[in-house]
Amino acid sequence: MSLGRHHDPVVAIATAPGRGAVGMVRVSGRGLQPLIDAIVGQPLKPRHAHYGPFKDGDGQPIDHGLALHFPGPHSYTGEDVLELQAHGGPVVLQLLLARCLEAGSTMGLRLAEPGEFTERAFLNDKLDLAQAEAVADLIDASTEAAARSASRSLGGAFSAEINGLAERIVSLRMLVEATLDFPEEEIDFLEKADARGKLRAIQQAVAAVLARARQGALLREGLRVVLAGQPNVGKSSLLNALAGAELAIVTPIAGTTRDRVSETIQIAGVPVHVTDTAGLRDDAAASDEVERIGMARSWESIHGADAIVFLHDLTRLDDADYQAADAVIAERLRAADPARLLQVFNKADAGSTLPEGRSGLCLSARTGEGLDALRQALLERAGWQASPEGVFIARTRHVQALNRTRDHLEWAAAHAAQSDAALDLFAEELRLAHQALQSITGQFTADDLLGEIFGRFCIGK
Repeated sequence: MSLGRHHDPVVAIATAPGRGAVGMVRVSGRGLQPLIDAIVGQPLKPRHAHYGPFKDGDGQPIDHGLALHFPGPHSYTGEDVLELQAHGGPVVLQLLLARCLEAGSTMGLRLAEPGEFTERAFLNDKLDLAQAEAVADLIDASTEAAARSASRSLGGAFSAEINGLAERIVSLRMLVEATLDFPEEEIDFLEKADARGKLRAIQQAVAAVLARARQGALLREGLRVVLAGQPNVGKSSLLNALAGAELAIVTPIAGTTRDRVSETIQIAGVPVHVTDTAGLRDDAAASDEVERIGMARSWESIHGADAIVFLHDLTRLDDADYQAADAVIAERLRAADPARLLQVFNKADAGSTLPEGRSGLCLSARTGEGLDALRQALLERAGWQASPEGVFIARTRHVQALNRTRDHLEWAAAHAAQSDAALDLFAEELRLAHQALQSITGQFTADDLLGEIFGRFCIGK
């Protein structure tokens, strides 16, 4: 997206593709009165709906609907905004869009790029960057908890937390940098200003916001879970049980699942992306090339997962060949990342029990026994702790920025703890911490990042 083009007036269909009762064409720019005269043909009272015809170039009605005019800066984008609400047929909306482009050609009116309306809201200080991202997150929310959290961020809850932290860091920076101008006072600075105490309090506050941001990122991104194990241990049955639907084919024949099958469910409002994979065994034991490809894809999914459910068959634990194959898989899974591994034993309904010395969750994918315990274990493995009601939506970049802030504050604390406190280094780490926070709300953000963020929005928003 070219940020230099934001002075052009833009137009787009602002409703989803397809047929509907109502569709909307939205225009944003400066000085839209000529366009209003050409299409609506009547004066529009600001922020009031006016019913009438939308006229083509010959003065004939394309459709009848509602026209609303929002003069800037009191609009979503901060510019003059015209909204034309017509019947929601694709042909009608395309005709209305073409008429806007025709009537606005002398003004330089062009089609809006993805996210350009919200980009203009950001550039015109109607929203900060975290709020702008929350617009897209609210649209894309896959659970009620994610939608509520996105709405909270859109309302400014997350930004208020970040701005509060930034103000505290700025206050401490002022003390440190003022002391740098008066070196004779350096010795007593840390004690008199209680800089260490202020820094510790800021660090604790950052840690609290970071914990909540991680929860918000989990609500937005979801948890990627892979079901892994030997053929015919019940992975497909477990996927179907978790999803509450027959998604994967289940038969007694080993190797029925030849490729990945995925489904998104929600647990306590957290999106969980569950992938059932082809059964794992030695490549030499694969029946054909298709099974070998399926197993290779299984390992790809495993390496990209947040949690790995290593599923075992309780009824086959006495089988030496089965145990040997399980041991090979276990060694490779532990090498991937033991912290992500969850040992689960299926077919508890068959009457078999877990041998002494083995630990893990026992369940039955057939009867549903133990599924609630598995759901809770997955949330714990993901680090889900907070109540959704107190969480704001966040993105990976927000978490990374808060991590950088935390790290710079730790370095600042290390410099402050030195007997001959290096105040210049202390001040620099505080500056970098402040800069990392500013990148969240957009006060310090590269143009290429803005293009990446807004380019992912839908057209018309």
